[in-house]
Amino acid sequence: MTVPIILASGSRIRAELLRNAGLEFEISVPRVDEDSIKAALLAEDAPPRDIADALAEMKARKISDKHPGAMVIGCDQVLDFNRTLLSKPQTPEEAETQLAALRGNRHSLLSAAVIYQDGNPVWRHVGQVRLRMRSFSDAYLSGYIVRNWESIRHAVGAYKLEEEGVRLFSIIDGDYFNVLGIPLLELLNFLALRGVIEQ
Repeated sequence: MTVPIILASGSRIRAELLRNAGLEFEISVPRVDEDSIKAALLAEDAPPRDIADALAEMKARKISDKHPGAMVIGCDQVLDFNRTLLSKPQTPEEAETQLAALRGNRHSLLSAAVIYQDGNPVWRHVGQVRLRMRSFSDAYLSGYIVRNWESIRHAVGAYKLEEEGVRLFSIIDGDYFNVLGIPLLELLNFLALRGVIEQ
């Protein structure tokens, strides 16, 4: 019997990566108040890794409750800069402030995925990538935001490495799929070991 797979995420890039890997799945976007969950966890001094994991789990659980038997994949990504979490910028000015702070410094991206089945977690993984931004000029920063605002407003840290954002960096240490928001290799390996996809 084929086990249905559901991606509990509205991310275009996550869906594209899973499709490119040959997975057949449905998409069901959960309604989750991420900001309030994040704020509550930060108030408890939860580490960024736990916040990413908790948000991914919340999304998977919410959709799993409505789809018995399905493997539901919940994902979340947080940007950890000196123990401060950066979110998607709300305005171009906020994007400029974030990128100016990250310029010349190191930060980490934590990409969590949790799989639920029948209301229970059956797998989880948090991948980490360490990145260092180069010391780009103010003129480049301003132009970058003007050229890319419609895209980067949907990205934590106000950049996308699959686009012009790659020019902001001098070092990237880790799995590229984690940069894109999903620990893809580990996820596919689990699905293969469980017999959900061909091994």
